[in-house]
Amino acid sequence: MRNASLASVVTLTVLLIGRAASVVVAQQPLAVFKSTVAVVPISVVVHDSHGHVVTSLTSRDFEILDKGEPRPIIDFRAERNSAVTIAMLIDTSGSMRVSSKFELAREVVKQLAGDLEDGRDEVSLFTFDSTLRVQQPFTPHPTSLDAALDGAEPFGMTSLYDAVAETAKRLADRRAARRAILVLTDGIDTGSALSASEVSGLASSIDVPVYVVATVAPIDRAMANDRADAAGRSSDGDLRDLALWTGGEVHWVTGSGDAVIQARAIINELRQTYLITVESATEPEWRPIDVRVRDRRHLAIRARSGYFSR
Repeated sequence: MRNASLASVVTLTVLLIGRAASVVVAQQPLAVFKSTVAVVPISVVVHDSHGHVVTSLTSRDFEILDKGEPRPIIDFRAERNSAVTIAMLIDTSGSMRVSSKFELAREVVKQLAGDLEDGRDEVSLFTFDSTLRVQQPFTPHPTSLDAALDGAEPFGMTSLYDAVAETAKRLADRRAARRAILVLTDGIDTGSALSASEVSGLASSIDVPVYVVATVAPIDRAMANDRADAAGRSSDGDLRDLALWTGGEVHWVTGSGDAVIQARAIINELRQTYLITVESATEPEWRPIDVRVRDRRHLAIRARSGYFSR
């Protein structure tokens, strides 16, 4: 009888301890483990001293500085003929009616469409003056672009920077690794609420390089260069800053021959972009990025200027 009572006491004690333990466990906050980390993709274009795209580099050749601090590369891709997604942005403001600028822009669109691969590459077409309009939603059929410009007539003010910012936001939803904005304009902004630096920050933050194709008459380019020399700065001014801060470039087109050359140069460059991924910082702020190539000082490197960490 005494043994039975002792057994009952032991059993009751075990039950009480177990219940107390379950209450304690229930009151403890559950540990939360992150299964993924925030990453920063960086599109990088490298040219040699002759302007040719360099495609032979490996991850060991690159150094990434995030706000001055080295970041290890966690992913690296260097495909040589990748599919691309391009948002074309055509200036249809009043100034594009002068000296056949709009016709030059159409010629560049035609050449670009011919260099893109049907069913593989993706392209869209927007026009802008004081507002942005969708002429052709994103499509894998680039030959439809020329017809999309039928009926477009240059008129009104130029809100170039605002149009680039809105287009960049729409490109952010596209899944392609190699994507870009291509702006065809005479380079005169007369109505944007945003500045070149603000737009470049937005485009850089989502890793969208901006290529600016200035479609002008030869005499207009010569006059622009003369004014730039007198002022002590480049003739493309803020547009060049906008392009370079995002990892893009400015190209000049003054005739049909230029349209062919520049269109092919842009497509070729985009297909051979290095894709580098690093881990994001955790502090919510703008983080400047500096991409370098070790022991190859003669190479020219273009990449996004930074990103917003979260």
